[in-house]
Amino acid sequence: MAPAAVFLGMALILQLLGQPVFCSCGEFLFWGGDTWSRHNSQHLFDFYSVTHVSHGVLLAGAIWLLVGNRISFRSRLLLMLILEAAWEIIENTPMVISRYRTGTVSLDYSGDSIVNSVGDLLSCLLGFLLASALGPRKSLILFVVMEVLLLLIIRDNLTLNVLMLTWPVDAIREWQAAGHAG
Repeated sequence: MAPAAVFLGMALILQLLGQPVFCSCGEFLFWGGDTWSRHNSQHLFDFYSVTHVSHGVLLAGAIWLLVGNRISFRSRLLLMLILEAAWEIIENTPMVISRYRTGTVSLDYSGDSIVNSVGDLLSCLLGFLLASALGPRKSLILFVVMEVLLLLIIRDNLTLNVLMLTWPVDAIREWQAAGHAG
């Protein structure tokens, strides 16, 4: 019941922020794989869903370091969902959307559709469950593999995303844009 309330609460807040439920194109796609199109962050899953799997891996580790077994697995999972839902809400505020537009190559970014935010929360849940099953060493390997694959496929990943949001580097932005041109 509580996890469903987190999903529903996030969706309601995103709707209040004015985010569309579905892609404005009128289509519902399970996968929107073109990171340079109006479909990016508009369908259930996309390449950036992998970064949310990484969020889940990192949150599993961070929560474990903070609370260990002092709270139940279910409580740790619920805490992760609340933290990730909070990020989805923050990510879709006008301030952060503007920051994506100015600090990254996502010049036309208008935020996530609500369906995409649900997919991101599901992706984070997957990462959390994987990390919980794999343990620290294998989770670190999984994180690095996902980061490298995203870097090779879309010239972006969680590490670059955080860097470009907090401290944009023109050389990285140009390298990322060159991947689109080529």
